[in-house]
Amino acid sequence: MDYPHGTAPGKAVQAAPPALSADLTADLAARYGAVRHASEALTRSLTAEDQLAQSMPDASPTKWHLAHVSWFFETFLLIPRLAGYRPFDPRFGYLFNSYYEALGARQPRPARGLLTRPSLDDVLAYRAHVDAGMARLMETLDPELAALVELGLAHEQQHQELILMDILHLFASSPLKPAYAPPRGAPDPALPAPLCFVDIAGGLVEIGHDGADFAFDNETPRHKVWLEPYRLADRLVTNAEWRAFMADGGYRRPELWLSDGWARVQAEGWRAPLYWEEGEDGWRVMTLHGLRSIEPAAPVGHVSFYEAQAYAAWAGARLPTEAEWEHAAAAVELEGRFLGRARIDAAAAPKGEGLRQMFGDLWEWTASAYSPYPGFRPAVGAVGEYNGKFMAGQFVLRGAACVTPAGHVRASYRNFFYPHQRWMFSGVRLAMDGAGQMAGGFRDDVLEGLSRPQKSISPKYFYDAEGSRLFEAICELAEYYPTRTEIGLLRGAAAEIASAITPGAALVEFGSGASVKTRILLDAAPQLAAYVPVDISPDALAEAARAIGRDYPKLIVAPLAEDFTTALRLPAEIAGRPVTGFFPGSTLGNFAPDEARDFLVRARRLLGEGAQFLIGIDLVKSEGELVAAYDDALGVTAAFNKNLLARINRELGGDFDLEGFAHRALWNAGESRIEMHLESLREQQVEVAGRSFRFQAGETLHTENSHKFTVEGVARLAEAAGWRLERRWTSVHPAFAVVLLQA
Repeated sequence: MDYPHGTAPGKAVQAAPPALSADLTADLAARYGAVRHASEALTRSLTAEDQLAQSMPDASPTKWHLAHVSWFFETFLLIPRLAGYRPFDPRFGYLFNSYYEALGARQPRPARGLLTRPSLDDVLAYRAHVDAGMARLMETLDPELAALVELGLAHEQQHQELILMDILHLFASSPLKPAYAPPRGAPDPALPAPLCFVDIAGGLVEIGHDGADFAFDNETPRHKVWLEPYRLADRLVTNAEWRAFMADGGYRRPELWLSDGWARVQAEGWRAPLYWEEGEDGWRVMTLHGLRSIEPAAPVGHVSFYEAQAYAAWAGARLPTEAEWEHAAAAVELEGRFLGRARIDAAAAPKGEGLRQMFGDLWEWTASAYSPYPGFRPAVGAVGEYNGKFMAGQFVLRGAACVTPAGHVRASYRNFFYPHQRWMFSGVRLAMDGAGQMAGGFRDDVLEGLSRPQKSISPKYFYDAEGSRLFEAICELAEYYPTRTEIGLLRGAAAEIASAITPGAALVEFGSGASVKTRILLDAAPQLAAYVPVDISPDALAEAARAIGRDYPKLIVAPLAEDFTTALRLPAEIAGRPVTGFFPGSTLGNFAPDEARDFLVRARRLLGEGAQFLIGIDLVKSEGELVAAYDDALGVTAAFNKNLLARINRELGGDFDLEGFAHRALWNAGESRIEMHLESLREQQVEVAGRSFRFQAGETLHTENSHKFTVEGVARLAEAAGWRLERRWTSVHPAFAVVLLQA
């Protein structure tokens, strides 16, 4: 049998009641009638010629689907279980068997389109004959028969989806591009909301069907799986994002592809998803509603596993495993865009937060090969033949699609296809390693830093959610001049800065707090088309991105949750756009001179040839003024510094006594920098990630350097990294500068 979901007839997993009550019998009979009626309703807009044609070997004619699902009921229920039943036509066993070797020879799948006989009327008469027999059989149902009926109904619902898949492929192959369903209104030109990731803890979880209601045998047995912490994209990848992948040479870059995938790209000439067509007016896509302009915010569909994997590699992410997907889906309402709605194509994700589009719209590729669960046993006999013997060479998809019947969806459902296939309604959801795994970098850096003779930790770890909040409070302090001075400079120079920004450019901010300074630029330069905040703290990043997206609805907001000192690739949404980098706050001063040069080299590589880079620079001034700025009278900077210890305690199992350390701010004239330390007030021992570290009284943990510059020194530093100083704006008191570099 040709199933859209590899979950073909196998044993039904169902709690069998002692006896089938009259109510249960009536309910099953009603559902039987509804499912059978729904199959024929799908063909109302099709001609007899439409239902005969076969567009490729993987597809089947609609007429064959209608007959095949009836053959199932006749073969597995009526012939063996209904006394006096006479087959409609004994020859149909050869014509409409699919893969059941135990049931004999059959019509070759690629040649199903040659079956001009029986006619469509004969097939419909066959269905009526089977329905009459099933009505008699269901008058005296026992639990075993009821389970087979459930299986047959699930099987027919699979073929309802297959009918629509195959008709779309057939109509897309026609030069007339006929529409299966009535045309829709004009495509929505709105751009997608920023892609965000939802953190999921993982741990020891259970997946698989839980034993209630119906399921296919490949969804069992339920079993335990260990999941490391992971992050799941809050929605599916969109057409706009896929176009950025294409514009960046996604289909021309072998380094993104698996070997077999790249061979398929070359052999079949892939350059876009299936059903995309490029014309004089741009890209269009063939849908069940006809040939339409592409909606940017709608999810990209009809892509293979190979394409999904290549896109994930390009985006710096990965595909989720099926266990990760199912564990996340267990906490999501089973609702979405299924078959039965007026619109039968995938739509943009609804507004909101958290995981969306988990069910409906498009099936979602996972990184998991289709294989048996531990303890899996196929059903005995021909009815269980399909699932087990096909558990090789295919990959699992999860969720459901806009062509999946609403009653045919559950979190444990395992759809599967070969990695090159594209005609199913398939999409992409990205995943990343989660905070626990990403914390490996935090853990390793902390352990290495605490092992040095001069204990130290990088200041990039200051900025968890609480650290970001405290830093925003620091910026409001009377002693802390850098923020208000830089804001004043930016406001005064905003028009001049804006005049240097290319229309359609993306503003890439290295680090993201409240984005106050960013708004000055966005307001002054409405020609900016996109904003990319880059930050190591997912919490702070998500909050800033939501705020900017809300206040600047026409702006593409594409947050990048990475360490901005090591980020390798900008988000897909801004591919091909001019880029202006933005690095305010004199954060460049946190680096040692060699590190600052290396950072500027990496920033040039990230932003690209021809990019601009706007940087805030704190200039050298009196020691008293500098120390006061980093050791305020209210103790906010002290709380900010100590929050690093609180974060270590929370995330790495540390036991720092925050009251056992004091904040210190020192001016190092020889290095031209302010240093922040945490001084141990007594001899003490601390535990971090299972390791012990001893502090002597008076010993310090070095947490930050803030180098102070001259404009001439910055120009030399920039030149050594491949940048050219183009413009400068300076204030006299306090001394501060904003410089514009050109790659």
